[in-house]
This record gives sequence, C-alpha cells and structure tokens, in this order.
Amino acid sequence: MPLPLNQSFGQCVRALRKEQGLTQVAFSEKCGFYQFYLSRIENGQANPTLNAMEVIAIGLGMTVFELFEQVRQVSESAKN
Repeated sequence: MPLPLNQSFGQCVRALRKEQGLTQVAFSEKCGFYQFYLSRIENGQANPTLNAMEVIAIGLGMTVFELFEQVRQVSESAKN
C-alpha cells in the first residue's frame, strides 16, 4: 500500500536535504520556515501549501515538478 502523500513528500524532502548535507535548522533558515514546521513536514504531520512546496523545491535547487517526480519515486518504492 502506498504511503499517504504527506508522508512520501516528507520522506523525500528529508532525504534530499540530507543528501545536500543540510541540517534541519540550516535548511529551515534557507527556506524562511521555523525549524518546527520543517520537522512536521518531514515527519508527515503537516500539509504544506503549494507555495511552501515551491519554496522547499527552490531551497533544494530544483523545480517543484522535479521535486514531485522524486516524491512519486518514493511513493512507488513504498508500494513494493
């Protein structure tokens, strides 16, 4: 069974952030978010707005469409 979208999104954001060697604090500051909010996103406990998703994507150096392709891959791998 696939993960809910908020969990897939959060796992993907966490993995991409860590790949770039960014702490939650550093990445939240880069995005202009509170660290607590970013933590809730990464744990699948928050539903970020489209604007917040775009800010996250830009912070990761990609478009929102590229980010969602990564999220799709996480979701697909959870099915198997």
